[in-house]
Amino acid sequence: MNSLDLQTLGLRAINQKLQSLEAKTNEREWTITNPMGQHAIACGLTVPIEITVDGHAGFYCAGMNQEATVTINGHAGVGVAENMMSGLVRVKGNASQSAGATAHGGLLVIEGDASSRCGISMKGIDIVVGGSVGHMSGFMAQLGHMVICGDAGEALGDSIYEAKLYVAGSVESLGADCIEKEMTDDHMNTLAGLLEKAGINKDAHSFRRYGSARKLYNFDIDKADAY
Repeated sequence: MNSLDLQTLGLRAINQKLQSLEAKTNEREWTITNPMGQHAIACGLTVPIEITVDGHAGFYCAGMNQEATVTINGHAGVGVAENMMSGLVRVKGNASQSAGATAHGGLLVIEGDASSRCGISMKGIDIVVGGSVGHMSGFMAQLGHMVICGDAGEALGDSIYEAKLYVAGSVESLGADCIEKEMTDDHMNTLAGLLEKAGINKDAHSFRRYGSARKLYNFDIDKADAY
């Protein structure tokens, strides 16, 4: 286990060190101490290493992640795992808005709650939230899965494309073109697998599925009020 003190070394030096590691490195496990809520910690990683951020992180922690496993032992600020491509990012606490924004792949696990716009414009990532999410979550979600073990705020899935949203609790309101959809055996199996991968003990049968009604794929001036 290698330890990097952010207060002593500074953010740029730590990110440069981690980004310079080669795929065949034997230095697989790293801990970042004294993160002090700084922004952009452990961004742009491209090798399968394991990073533990021992404390709270600021904006865009683990952004653009590829292959790495990043665990945040605290809360995360805006845009955690933003534009993530692969790997695993786990937030032990809560996450601020826009968690997993524009992300193309990998798994983001938020053990607590997520704020507004969780999964905005997601393009293939899987997101599992152990608690609740705020308003406009899943906005313009194009591909992937979002699992919400608690409640969802206003306008869930607004302008959604082909992402699949699963909610165990209540939904305050659905956004434009988002509807409740049938839960098939295949969906149930997929959901159970995501919960298992996330390490969250929740019965898949307690969830409902939401997705696109596919009426707003192309702009129609006669339906402008629906957007």
